[in-house]
Amino acid sequence: MAKTQVDDINRSIYNIKNEDNYSYKMQKGLDEKIVREISSMKNEPTWMLECRLKGLEMYNKLEMPTWGPDLSVLNMDEISTYVKPKSELNTSWEDVPEEIKNTFDALGIPEAEKKSLAGVGAQYDSEVVYHSLQEDLLKQGVIYTDFETAVKKYENIVKKYFMKCVPAEDHKFAALHYAVWSGGSFVYVPKGVNVEIPLQSYFRLNSPESGQFEHTLIIVDEGANLHFIEGCSAPKYNKVNLHAGCVELFVKENARLRYSTIENWSKNMLNLNTKKVIVEKNGVMEWVTGSFGSRISMLYPMSILKGDNAKMEYTGISFAGEGQNLDTGLKVVHGAKNTASVVSSKSISKSGGIATFRSNVVVAPNADGSKSNISCESLMLDDWSVSDTIPVSNIGTDDVEFSHEAKIGKISDEAIFYLMSRGLSEEEAKAMIVRGFASPISKELPVEYAAEMNNLINLELEGAIG
Repeated sequence: MAKTQVDDINRSIYNIKNEDNYSYKMQKGLDEKIVREISSMKNEPTWMLECRLKGLEMYNKLEMPTWGPDLSVLNMDEISTYVKPKSELNTSWEDVPEEIKNTFDALGIPEAEKKSLAGVGAQYDSEVVYHSLQEDLLKQGVIYTDFETAVKKYENIVKKYFMKCVPAEDHKFAALHYAVWSGGSFVYVPKGVNVEIPLQSYFRLNSPESGQFEHTLIIVDEGANLHFIEGCSAPKYNKVNLHAGCVELFVKENARLRYSTIENWSKNMLNLNTKKVIVEKNGVMEWVTGSFGSRISMLYPMSILKGDNAKMEYTGISFAGEGQNLDTGLKVVHGAKNTASVVSSKSISKSGGIATFRSNVVVAPNADGSKSNISCESLMLDDWSVSDTIPVSNIGTDDVEFSHEAKIGKISDEAIFYLMSRGLSEEEAKAMIVRGFASPISKELPVEYAAEMNNLINLELEGAIG
């Protein structure tokens, strides 16, 4: 019987390439002069420049990670760290320059805003070009704006939380981010406010040989609730692009946050993103992640369960095709009593793609009564693809429930034959198996909120098989 073959995603929508028009593009490379110039162009307060310079100092001190995918292809001397589009921040899509607006129209973002989003932020290269929030949420005190506006308008709040969840010392690319960050989102949900309809920020990188370094800071105050969606994409170029964003999340006592991400970077992108949350007493954090693009990804959302009874759920899926090395997973620290983490991860690899799942679970000595359950499954669609599971655990107390389950396998000829005997073609049988494998996780993805997410799931997991 023929081996399974799944075609690459049809990226015609996501490969829209606008002319590299910009009002300013920073010279390539990274040094103190470039960092100071970015800060000066944004007219930032002195304390933010000091944060940038600290990031640059740490970047120069820290070593490149060598325990994961080979990053030798990255040369910062060939990357422009700041690209300002020919657009200011707008509150109406009609005011966004036509070429940029057409790109977001094709991705379905304005339409999704009309149907199912309470607010939208759209970033193009290094700057946010559009932002909106429904009036009723404004009246309840919800703040949702681009991060640069927040630095000036809500300086006291930003200064209190910025770099407190993810310090520059975390790793080399967190330090790089703090040196050259630009754009991003700021959300504050006041005590007791339930944001019933999701907010979404979409990050689009258009300029070749450049980086995107958006900063997202979200604070969900006591008893509040929020679903935040993050979408990412870029067209394909022959030169390396870099994404090193940073997400800092704070879930206060009795609060809940769901953070959903669909990443559809092109295969020349290095996705070296950093995400971390601090969860207080009785707080709940939910991660929902779909990784479908990039040449290399190294992404491990971290949850610090700081308060008693804090909980974390992680649901993720990755699809590694030809030329892709997707190294994903999570970290969780059980730092208080009766904390809980539940992880469900699935990966698909084909055409020589490499899919790696890493988990790092720490249970502190004082975290009695904690529970952690990790389940990861990998499906390889041919004989030359690679799938690895690398779990690490550090359990500091005997009063704990901990389990880790991993399964790796291929589509069996018997399963295909069984379905064909029931009247399906070979292609339909293979597609059904792939859909069934992905279904428990794909149904958690917010496909109903954004057209691009829906397209990704259909094209990548239900796409042409033959």
